[in-house]
Amino acid sequence: MAPVTDDPQQLQENVKNVIQDLLTLLVQISSYDSLGRPSREALATDLQTLDASLQTVYHTASQQFDNSPGIPETLIHYVENGRNPDIYTREFVELVRRLNQLTRGKMHAFRDFRDVLAHEMESALPELREDVAAVVEATGGKTESQLQGR
Repeated sequence: MAPVTDDPQQLQENVKNVIQDLLTLLVQISSYDSLGRPSREALATDLQTLDASLQTVYHTASQQFDNSPGIPETLIHYVENGRNPDIYTREFVELVRRLNQLTRGKMHAFRDFRDVLAHEMESALPELREDVAAVVEATGGKTESQLQGR
C-alpha cells in the first residue's frame, strides 16, 4: 500500500490512479474472453490494482478526516442542502443565547428558592440555624447574619 500523505498533489494523483484503473478495467472487461487464460489473469491483476488504489484513497481520506477540525455534522448537512452556513451560525448563536438565558433564569430561581427555604427553616426550626447557615454558605449564599451585618 502507498504511504499516506497530506500533499494535495499526491491526493489528486491517487484519485487519478483510481480513475485510470477503472478505465483499464473497463477495457479489460469489454475485451474479456472467458476461454482465454491471458485475459483472465490480466483482469485479475487489474482488479487487484484497482483494489490497492481504492485502499490508498480510503486511507488517505480517513487520515485527512481524522486530522480535520471538528465540523458539526448538522452544519455539513445544512450546507449540503444548499443553505447558507452564515444563517446556520446565526441560528446557532441565537439558540445558545436562549439556552443561556434559560439556564441563568433557573440558577436565579434556585438561588432564590434556597434563600427562601433557608429563611423558612430558620424560622420553623431555630435549633438548626447553624446547620442551615453552613449549607447556605457552602452553596454560595449569604446567611441572614451576614446580610444584617452589612
